[in-house]
Order: sequence, then C-alpha cells, then structure tokens
Amino acid sequence: MDILKNYIGGSWLSSREKNSIEVIDPASQEVLAKVPYGENTISDVQEAVKIASKAYQEWREVPVMRRVQPLYKLKTLLEEHAEDIARIITKECGKTLNESRGEIQRAIENVEVACGTPILMQSEFSENIASGIDEFMIRQPLGVCACIAPFNFPGMIPFWFLPYAIACGNTFILKPSEKVPLTMMKVFELLDQIDLPKGVVNLVHGGKESVDELLENKEVKAISFVGSTNIAKYVYSKGAANGKRVQAQGGAKNPVVILPDADLEMSAKIIIDSVYGCAGQRCLAASNIITVGDNGKIKEALYEMAKARTTGYGLDESVEMGPVITKDSQDRILHLIDKGVKEGANLLLDGRNAKITGFENGNFLKPTILQNLPLHGEVIRTEIFGPVMSLIELKSVDDALEFINSGRYGNMACLFTSSGANARKFRNQANAGNIGINIGVAAPMAQFPFSGWNESFFGDLHGQGRHAIEFFTQTKVVIERWPKEWSRKF
Repeated sequence: MDILKNYIGGSWLSSREKNSIEVIDPASQEVLAKVPYGENTISDVQEAVKIASKAYQEWREVPVMRRVQPLYKLKTLLEEHAEDIARIITKECGKTLNESRGEIQRAIENVEVACGTPILMQSEFSENIASGIDEFMIRQPLGVCACIAPFNFPGMIPFWFLPYAIACGNTFILKPSEKVPLTMMKVFELLDQIDLPKGVVNLVHGGKESVDELLENKEVKAISFVGSTNIAKYVYSKGAANGKRVQAQGGAKNPVVILPDADLEMSAKIIIDSVYGCAGQRCLAASNIITVGDNGKIKEALYEMAKARTTGYGLDESVEMGPVITKDSQDRILHLIDKGVKEGANLLLDGRNAKITGFENGNFLKPTILQNLPLHGEVIRTEIFGPVMSLIELKSVDDALEFINSGRYGNMACLFTSSGANARKFRNQANAGNIGINIGVAAPMAQFPFSGWNESFFGDLHGQGRHAIEFFTQTKVVIERWPKEWSRKF
C-alpha cells in the first residue's frame, strides 16, 4: 500500500518522509491508507510554505470578484460528489451516512457564504474629515494561512476557513488529521479542477513535526486550529509567540437544562440526538443533562430512547450510531465511565460491552447514562468525547446557571422550556458562546461565527462568516489630502 501524497503547488508529490502510520476504519479495523509521519514531514511543510508564499504575491492582486469565481465551481463539484465524500467520511471516521451527508452540506454552505466575500470585504469611508481630507479603511490579505484540522469533522471544519482565506486573497495550507486524511484527499482532487492558480491551496500530512513547523515558520501568517483544549492552548501560545494570528478552538463539556414546563417528548428526542449523534464525538455534543424540579418522566424517556438507539457500521442506513475513532479513544471513555462509578455514580445505562455482529473488533460503545455524579468530581467536569450522558438533578434555573458558569469550558449551553422569561434569563446569563433554546446542538449556520468562550476557544475572531473575513484580512487606514491648488487646470 502506497503512502499518501501531499498536494503542493498544484501537483501530487510523494513525501520526503518514508515512515508512515495506518489509517484505520474504526468499525472494521481495515487498513484504509498509510500517511507519512515523522521528522522529514518538516521538509514537506517547508516546501508547501515556499510555494504558497510565492503564489500569494500574484493571488493577492487578483480582484476579489475573480477570486471567488472558482468557489462557485467548487460548490457544484461538492454537490455532485457529496455521496462519495460522505461514504469516505463514514469509512475513515465511523459516523453514520446521514451524519456524513449533513457534514458535507455544512461544508457547501460555507462555500456559499464565502462567495459573498466581495460584499463582506467592503469597508468604511469618511469624506471630508477635515477641510479637503478624506479617510477610509481597506482590508488586505495576510499571506500564507494554515489550518490544523481535527478528526471528528474531516469534511466540514476545513471549510470554516479555506474558502474564506482564499477569497480574501491569501494562500492556504491544510494539514488534515492523520487519523482521517482521505476525506480531504478527495476534496483536493476537486480543488484541482476549479482553476485556482498553482500554490493557492496546498495539503500536507504529518503529526507534531508538521504542526510545529507551521507554528514556527515565519512565512505562515495565520493559524486556524480545532481540537482538544490542551493542544489548542499549545497552538495558541506557540503561534502567538511566533507573531502569528491564531484562532484555536478547544474542547467542551456542554450542559443542557430541562425545565418542568418543557415539551417532554420533543425535548427527550432532541437531547438524545445531541448526546449520541456522531457517537458523542463533536464539540457541540450535549454531555451534562440537568433536570430542574420533577424529573421522573424525562429521565425515563431519555433512558428508553437511549436504550433503543441502534449501534453499528455507519454504511448501514438503519444504524443510528457508529464507533468511536480509535482503540485509544475507546479505552479512555471506558476509563472515565469506570471512574464515574468509583466516584459514586449510578450506571443507569451501561454501554461498555458493545458487541456488533460482523464487527466484533470495532471501537464500539453503546449509549451510556451516568446518574448522580458528584458535582465537584472529575468526570462531571471532564470532556469524555464519547456516547456518555451524565444526568444531574438541580432545584432551580439559578442553580443550573451557577453550575454551568463554574465550569472551565464555554462552547455551548442549551435550555428546554416553554417560558420566555426563563429562556431570556438563560441566554443572557449562561457563559457560553453558542446558546440553544429548545435546540440540542446550537451549531451556528455558515453566516454566523462558531463562538466558543473560556477554555473552549483561544483567540479573538472565530471561524465562519464575517469573523472569518476579519480573521483572514488586516485593516489599513488611509488619510488623503488633495488641496485644490494642486489641481491642474485643463
């Protein structure tokens, strides 16, 4: 099996690194590919940066209306190949086909919004700020920008950044997760068809060595990262120390509050989808489910729906939840479940011994529910990133807000209620960047920023929409005086 190639300067090139790691189907354990992994990937990144830096000098001068034209073709190609890409995502990432299809739709929506960059880049003008003097602001691109992508949304998250970066006049280097590189390999085959100048978009493989080179290389001007909080801190601090603009999305421990006046059936179904969708491997997955007041019926509904959720191979259309990404992830989740029990939790639903016929070696867990975890314990505050729900009982909305706001993360917080007053109070006081009211996954549409707070985000400007335009440009203010007496008379 050949080692995957890099895409640099419009060509598919073999890596200088001969060592590799395997890309594994998390359900079947089939080896799907080999990806270069080692110190020599540094040279690959250096070559990509060199090519991207050279391409930037011409690309930045292309009018913005022309820069977005290839994106229209990319949107069409993504739509035409959406099913193929979805199947690749499911094979290498493990999620269900419907989840993969939804992911590609989100990617397409970001391309659509990025096509509006000519409007989004418009700036400000003030005439005659003093006698004969005008002042205006313009937006200019940064240079070479890079994205370090995670494993959990290989088809969507790069599109929070890539289309905006190139539409703004930058060149772009993507390093996909070494666990799931095949999705972006397919996407770059499509990018190769949309008439972008060589070197505007590039893809390099690797691990920490590649990441560090991107963070240290002086020609890289901006870094976009999505991953765990510990790595986000590392990327942000190292990138900023090297003078780069950085946006680093970290982890989460997302709370959902259910009030007694909420619609029981609707709330339970939406919450189950939030907790167990993508096997809990998403930064907007609900994790801590907080019931306020009388909660017996909602608890029973959540238990029955979780128990009935089908787990299996994602390419089977009847399956509702796939495996987690790796054996290491599976072991970590099992350890946290065990730790929760040791902390005193009641294991209301035990999904630890999941065996799927035909996929006995897969990284499977079934829906799990922990109840009565100590509020100041480790598990209730730790991102599990798996199909585990923690049920918490509190007395009031104020108690729920106090618990939510005492956490280290701030990605999402949701409330289920029929009370407008409580909803308004919650949205104003919950310390999270994405708020859902009767919504289980408060995922912003492409025209809105993907906002995280606290240790869920490091930086200022987020991905998607207008924030992306601001992140991938720098402002320049011009003050001009043209005295009348300097004018030639004709």
